Amino acid sequence: MLDYFLELNIVVQVTIATLFTWGMTALGAAVVFTSKNMNQKFLDSMLGFAGGVMIAASFWSLLSPALEMAEGGNLPAWIPAAIGFLLGGLFLWGIDKILPHLHPGENMDSAEGINPTKKKRSTLLVLAITLHNIPEGLAVGVAFGAIMAGYDSASLASAVALTLGIGIQNLPEGVAVSMPLRRDGMSRGKSFMYGQFSGMVEPISAIIGVLAVSYIQPLLPYALSFAAGAMIFVVAEEVIPGSQEEGNKDLASLALMIGFTVMMVLDVALG
Repeated sequence: MLDYFLELNIVVQVTIATLFTWGMTALGAAVVFTSKNMNQKFLDSMLGFAGGVMIAASFWSLLSPALEMAEGGNLPAWIPAAIGFLLGGLFLWGIDKILPHLHPGENMDSAEGINPTKKKRSTLLVLAITLHNIPEGLAVGVAFGAIMAGYDSASLASAVALTLGIGIQNLPEGVAVSMPLRRDGMSRGKSFMYGQFSGMVEPISAIIGVLAVSYIQPLLPYALSFAAGAMIFVVAEEVIPGSQEEGNKDLASLALMIGFTVMMVLDVALG
């Protein structure tokens, strides 16, 4: 099975990898079929866990390889990493300002009326998680693109570890969309559809990432750092605050540390 996967075109490999991460988002959203209410402590711990995974992946799977790839270039290795990292954060900040969205767990003004509020809430929630998934899909695409570019610091095991880590943390993201919508009275089917729909952007952004670095290899250190910066921005601006809004700060912090440890072990052990 692995040999067959290795023989596939790199774009096909990336598509399969991100279909897996999208599927994990759908799996999280499917929780809506089992219950109308989700324990808030459990949800906050899942979000904290997701934040830890993203932080660890940003360094071990993205920034560290970017620094290695930039060595021996015309510029000091830290310059491409620093530029890409900051641009990634600025990119997400810009999208955050342009596209209105609702943070998971955030309430809206009920004066708008039940139906308009539900419709708007669903749209804003999907936008929020979709913003999260752009850098995640890009990160997977760039990781596989580095393999095709032939960099020594890039390996299939590392790309697979990154894919697994992102897939794991996509579970709570699917839950974070579908469960609030179900609590608002939306049908289980529609809540699930909105929840899994937010993961559709990952295969698209991954293919963009792998094609970009395939044709412009000198951009690879910048692209890896860009994805890392975007992911860290998402964690700092959305995931950590969202996990602590209901007062479960200690639980969310411990879950973040566990998520970080799991992703670190995956990346180091497999990479």
